Amino acid sequence: MAIALDGTLVGHARGPGSNPQTRGWHVTGPILDDVRARVLRGLGGRRIVTTHVYLAGLDLHDELVAAEAALRHWDEDGGAPDVLDNDLFALLRAGTLSPDAAALVCGTGINALAVRADGATARFPAIGDISGDWGGGAYLGNRALWHAARAEDGRGPATGLTQAVPASLGYDTVREVTEAIHFGRLEHQAVGRLSPVLFQVAQAGDPVARSVVERQAEEIVLMASVALERLGLGGSAASPVPVVLGGGVLAARHPLLVDGVVDGLAERVPGAVPTWVTAPPVLGAGLAALESVGAGAAALDRYREAVLGRSFASTAAPIR
Repeated sequence: MAIALDGTLVGHARGPGSNPQTRGWHVTGPILDDVRARVLRGLGGRRIVTTHVYLAGLDLHDELVAAEAALRHWDEDGGAPDVLDNDLFALLRAGTLSPDAAALVCGTGINALAVRADGATARFPAIGDISGDWGGGAYLGNRALWHAARAEDGRGPATGLTQAVPASLGYDTVREVTEAIHFGRLEHQAVGRLSPVLFQVAQAGDPVARSVVERQAEEIVLMASVALERLGLGGSAASPVPVVLGGGVLAARHPLLVDGVVDGLAERVPGAVPTWVTAPPVLGAGLAALESVGAGAAALDRYREAVLGRSFASTAAPIR
């Protein structure tokens, strides 16, 4: 995305997924080079003042160092990134311009961070089980299949997932699903698509499915509240702090999950103001870049309107 200093949208380009943590820089690097080159060709020789890059998969110090090295050659034609960080920072700015805030994404995986006006941040490694994470769409889909399998063979309590899981994948039994995955007739990624099934069964009152959704809500509350507590934020309702919530699982706004998150945050972090956001990452990235060069409110509003006026969709509002 190229933005003029007055907030005018000058140009944009899109590319495929570019998470260096899962794809490696040998794939991510050329993707980003291509997207950037397409944007630069439309600038007509304009000078680049600042470059911000926000990517999923930049959670650890070594990952940030590798990213800086991979994109350093951009300095040859306009400038290496001045800001290079996790896409959670873009989500954060898509939902709030407050200097004290937290953001949590629950999509394929789960991650959170908090920021404070003095520049301090609190974040997590967010690399799955080995870093203590629990949840996200892929994980929830796995739990749906796990509970369905145990219920079908008698090791677990009865649950509507036993019928709903195989039906959603075009099979008659959970055993058939298990064998199809094992023998490669069904791609393992299909398990991640079971997350909506879990929520449907939970909403119908199934106690097993509900317990998983309730646990996900607890983990969302825990991750966001710990990030805020590390920075001493949100301890009083007199000092409200936005908690920006995004990602596919949260964006679906399943009532059981939303209620658990809102109630849990209110109990643990009195100052938390949960805000649901569905926004293209470039919205927050662009706002952050404009802020960094001293752009005023009019420029920020102009850019926001430009993004919303195109094929991008974005909302930010209190959950309830």
